[in-house]
Amino acid sequence: MLHDMYTVIGNAIRETTGTDDALLTDGGEHADLASTIAFALAKQKKQAPVKIAQDLAAELTKNPALAGVTIEAKGPYLNFIFGSAYVSEVLRAAVRPGYGNLPKKTVRVVLEHTSANPNGPLHVGHIRNSIIGDTLARAFRKAGYPLEVQYYVNDMGRQIAIVVWGFDNLDSTQIEGEKEDAHIARVYIAANQEIQKDEGITQQVNVLMQLIENGDPATVRKFRKEVSRCLDGFKVTMKDLNVAHDRFVWESDFIRNGDTERIVNKLKEMPQAREEETLALDLSEFGFENKYVIRRSDGTSVYAARDLAYHAWKGANFDRVIDVLGADHKLIGAQLQCTMKLLGERVPEIVHFEFVSLPEGSMSTRAGKFVSADDLITEIRKRAFDEVTARRPELEEETRKSIAESVGLAAIRYDIVKVSPEKSTVFDWKDALDFERQSGPYIQYAHARACSILDKVESFTECFDLETEQEIALAKQIARFPMVIDSVVTELRPHILATYARELADTFNTFYHFEPVLRSEGAVRNRRLTLVKAVQNTLKEALETLGIDAIHTM
Repeated sequence: MLHDMYTVIGNAIRETTGTDDALLTDGGEHADLASTIAFALAKQKKQAPVKIAQDLAAELTKNPALAGVTIEAKGPYLNFIFGSAYVSEVLRAAVRPGYGNLPKKTVRVVLEHTSANPNGPLHVGHIRNSIIGDTLARAFRKAGYPLEVQYYVNDMGRQIAIVVWGFDNLDSTQIEGEKEDAHIARVYIAANQEIQKDEGITQQVNVLMQLIENGDPATVRKFRKEVSRCLDGFKVTMKDLNVAHDRFVWESDFIRNGDTERIVNKLKEMPQAREEETLALDLSEFGFENKYVIRRSDGTSVYAARDLAYHAWKGANFDRVIDVLGADHKLIGAQLQCTMKLLGERVPEIVHFEFVSLPEGSMSTRAGKFVSADDLITEIRKRAFDEVTARRPELEEETRKSIAESVGLAAIRYDIVKVSPEKSTVFDWKDALDFERQSGPYIQYAHARACSILDKVESFTECFDLETEQEIALAKQIARFPMVIDSVVTELRPHILATYARELADTFNTFYHFEPVLRSEGAVRNRRLTLVKAVQNTLKEALETLGIDAIHTM
């Protein structure tokens, strides 16, 4: 496999040169792997990089560990081209179930994602968090890590207090057929409208926050009831997006169990602590202009205090702590990381993402201006059904509906995850459902094409000896998959997998265009069918890791 060859070649370069870094990279069009090590050695050896590369190529060619690898010096670069034995080994692995699975690890990982405030439905802005997080979770599991996916439930913030006030003081009767989270949003919006009319309501909300902080049983029950109802609505939406959490962790638990108080007491003793009306940390020595507020003047803790307690708990129970947060959390996320380091606790890794929007514009739950994820899913399924019907009118309606659900899911998940997290994106209905271009349905279609080819064959003898340029190029693309999975979990960049899946579909379509499969005969037919089987299996594993259905027909 490419990952194994990367290790073998890297070790050989390090042993030969005595350097710590082999400077290996993708070889592009000219090689499978390449190294720029000659540049790094030029000053030390006082020789031209071209001469160093030539000498290293000659030396590395003698290494028995690199038998079967063609090593060339192309100017100052070292190129490594793998032979037929490598290609055969790739095919043998790629036709087996679970291709791409990496060896089991012992590092325990906790991944937190979504964690939206339970004051209304998940909207289009939230689901990028969910899809990035869920794709990372799937990649970590495929990479062999023991993993727990958590949703941190904000059940005691001001927004929830406003919801509770609304249920206590307004007409909050649920409309027939109204989804739980939509009901919560309607009451929350109405409550905010009342607050704008009457400033006295703010004091009533503050009282509720003091009661929840002090653990008043009746108030705790009210908060839990409304938050739980909203979460029930969230779970329906996330199921439709093929997103799952292992555990819902409640913010208020870190008040009840004393963890927040313990953290606050530690913070009070730090040299950065500033206790005036509020308790805050002055982190200006680390480049932060704003103080990091921990406790209000009325003695109640703020979200940051509970968040620190939560992260201390995660750090004590897991070896790697990962959060997926929106770009609007960059400051508070950096303050959290800085404070955790000062406390001597495990520092979380944070994946920040820019927001996804629709051409219709921006969204705000408070103002009642948002496109819910439920509305997006309903609309994309309708459009997918129309597209499937136009392509396959002969299919039964239920079959077309089933395909449309899978195609709609692929359109949403792929279009959102294909863009690197740090870039903002606009969800385009037309592009997301385009079967002919770089979309989730396009990759599903490549998988379905491979399935269709295999379904037309009663049997064949697997053959792992490839010959043509197109065959070998496709096999070498398949070989990249395990290393792509490793890159995703190392770099926390799930778009790498999305890009790979699309490139594999592209390479397969090129192969299919140039190399006849079913019309070929004998050994040629067997090896090409084996290659199609390897493509089908690799696309299936890649799509499922992306949280997309690998459907057999479209």
